[in-house]
Amino acid sequence: MRRVKQLLSLLLLLALPLVSACGAPAAGQAAAEPAAPQAVEESSLPQGKEDSAAHEAEETAPQKAVEPKGKAYYTYFDTVSYVYDYAGDPEERFEENSDAVSQILLDYHQLFDIYHEYSGVTNLCTLNKAAGGEALEVDPKLIDFLLCAREMYDLTDGEMNVMLGSVLRLWHNCREAASENPKEASIPSEEELRRAWTHSGIELLEIDEQKRTVRIADPEASIDVGALGKGYATERAAEYLESVGAEGYVLNIGGNIRCIGDRPDGSGWVTAIRNPDRSSEEFACRIRIRDTACVTSGVYERYFTVKGTRYHHIIDRDTLFPADYFDSLTVITRDSGLADALSTALFCMPEEQGRALAEKLGGVELLWIYPDGTQHYTPGFAALIQEQNP
Repeated sequence: MRRVKQLLSLLLLLALPLVSACGAPAAGQAAAEPAAPQAVEESSLPQGKEDSAAHEAEETAPQKAVEPKGKAYYTYFDTVSYVYDYAGDPEERFEENSDAVSQILLDYHQLFDIYHEYSGVTNLCTLNKAAGGEALEVDPKLIDFLLCAREMYDLTDGEMNVMLGSVLRLWHNCREAASENPKEASIPSEEELRRAWTHSGIELLEIDEQKRTVRIADPEASIDVGALGKGYATERAAEYLESVGAEGYVLNIGGNIRCIGDRPDGSGWVTAIRNPDRSSEEFACRIRIRDTACVTSGVYERYFTVKGTRYHHIIDRDTLFPADYFDSLTVITRDSGLADALSTALFCMPEEQGRALAEKLGGVELLWIYPDGTQHYTPGFAALIQEQNP
């Protein structure tokens, strides 16, 4: 295992001048393919239009290239997390910043875990086990998160619902069973899904801010924060970096990209959006971003197959089955938590409805990729495109 991690660290260093492709890799695959970045284009004005004085100064006194640094973590949110510094911070400062980011991710990983409990931590697993019982006192960070989750529910008209756990658990169990025995793979019955749906109301999540307690009112209900948790934690890490004056950093948390500030030369970063067609090695497009988040949801991330039909993990609350509007949807907006929530919610609604919500919010750019490969995007997203594959 140590040798594997040494190899991954070497690959990470080789990938440093690059920015990873959006779209989280499937669990278990990320560590084997640390960051799938694409080459960053040169930062320059169009050919022949450089400022001549600046060009002469560059010839006589070339600037020393900043050596980027990076660090990888393998245990948070069942994926691989990367911290990159392109600003040339001293090694000691980079270590302090990356260690602080690691601690933030660890805290939220433990709080959001629905499968394991941790000593001294009342987390979502604890709350789910106590569903229908007494209210439990929790960390203020978990209160803030669950309040945000309720806001996202209202913002998306219920499409992003952390109380959908009873439904998502049925699909998760089928996916796990299919992984162990593909020949016996099955999907939940409509009766099971509809019954589970009756235990998914957001009103079942009771939060007392003053007492710092949370209660799930229905013993059959449960919380699942897969549509929001990773992006929310990423944004808290980004907030920390901003608070200590760090710029020129990039966080890649399982494919969720968050750029803090800009590259020192002002060129931003070029990142590739994965082509959801698994038969193609080409990327759908490459975009240039700075000081923002980029999150993609797609049908290729987690799925299982039953009788030739693929069932992915993004469940439409209206049908209780995997959403079938698009093959992938990318969100660009500054807040990583909002980007994460919208990448799930908008995946489960028609393009027209998603466009209307993005316009209402402002500062949100979108790319929809349909099953036939057709790409639709907002005007602001189009302005970010550097290269596109039809």
